[in-house]
Order: sequence, then structure tokens, then C-alpha cells
Amino acid sequence: MLILPAIDLLDGAAVRLKQGREDTKKVYSNDPPAMARKWQDLGAQIIHLVNLDGAFGRAHKNVDVIKNIVRTVNIPIELGGGIRSMDDVQRWLDIGVHRVIIGTAALTRPDIVEKAASKYGAGKIVVGIDGRKGKVAIRGWEEQTQAGVLDLALKMRDLGVCRIIYTDVHRDGELIGPNFDSTDELARKANIKVIASGGFSAVEHFEKLQALQNPNIEGAIVGTAIYEGKIELEQLTKRFRSEQV
Repeated sequence: MLILPAIDLLDGAAVRLKQGREDTKKVYSNDPPAMARKWQDLGAQIIHLVNLDGAFGRAHKNVDVIKNIVRTVNIPIELGGGIRSMDDVQRWLDIGVHRVIIGTAALTRPDIVEKAASKYGAGKIVVGIDGRKGKVAIRGWEEQTQAGVLDLALKMRDLGVCRIIYTDVHRDGELIGPNFDSTDELARKANIKVIASGGFSAVEHFEKLQALQNPNIEGAIVGTAIYEGKIELEQLTKRFRSEQV
């Protein structure tokens, strides 16, 4: 199972938010490239990077920081946040990001997902699906829709996507554990690779996810817990490894 440490960027700093609310910002580092290098040194195989400014509509913020992160580490970077056009996809891939995460546009402009997957290959495009009580939340979780999480996952699979990141909004940043049941159900019913996100805070959470023995669950993203010292990233990366990144 793949462990993906998260770095969330807001105004050039590495921060964490609770349930995606900007007013809950807590700054953990003013040097995100150094943070990325630290996670790599502790065994990370890939880094999950989120441009929060992009998610909140400030699409061009953090470009220089993201470029520096890509140059600083020699492991893959996946990037999400405000990627809502083919130009956005092209720009980030040209910078050296390994794969991009399309969130809001997957619901509002599914044609972009289809075109991107066709042009760049399914391995370069990830769809981020953020759920609140089974329904999709978009635009940095500020807007709640009535679209079903499973329905969107099935549609993305049909458009050529092979991987999604599923976040239970209520769990994110709360350190209460992920929503195992909904993650397991989504991965089985959608028959697509799923990276779980939201609430991981103990080794037992990762062990329980692995114990589901769901071949479609590919990995898990960890954020607040490693910043708050609730769990050591090196402990996770030694315990859980993946042959494929």
C-alpha cells in the first residue's frame, strides 16, 4: 500500500486546514521545498501536493514554490487544486509534475477529463472526489452538490480514468480516522483504483485499510497526523510500501 504525505500550499506556506475551511489555517512551514525533501528522506515514494490557492480560485499562486518542490526532490509529485482546463494540465505537466488531480472540473467539465486522459494517458490524470454524506463537494469544498460520489466515479472510469482520490470531507484534518466503509464500497462498486484521504492519524488506521483486502484500494494520504507528531512518517513508509508508484 502506498503512503502519500500531503503538502497543502496556501500563500507560499505549507499549511493544514480543517474540513477545507480557509479560516482554520495552521502554518507548519514557510519552506515547502524543505518539507518535501524531509518527507522524501523519511521514505516517501510520492508526494501529494495541493495548491489550495488554486482550489479557492487563485489559480496562479504558488507556481514558483511548486517549481522549487519539483526541482528539490527526485520522487514523483502529484498535484491538485484549481486544475480546470487543458491549459492547466499542460502547464503543470510541463513543469515536471508527475500527474495532475482534477477535482471540480470532473463534475462541471467532464470533457476536460476525457480529453486529458486521452492525450496524456490515464496514468497522468487523477480525479479527486470529495464527498460529504455521499454527495460531491466542489470548489475547495465550498459548494455542496447533489451529485453522487459513486455516480461520478463510475462516469470518470467510463471516460478513461484509472485512479481517483476519495476524501470524506467531514474527516479531513480531524484525526478521527477515515471512512472505511464508504472507501471500501466506492472502490468495489466503481472498480477503479482508489487512494483514500481524510482522518488518518494512527498506524491502526492504515492497517485496517489494508485489512479490507480490497485490491482497488491503492494507498492513503496522510497530512495533519505527521505534522502534529501523532504518527511518524518513517514508521509508515517502512511498514507499508508499494511496488508501483
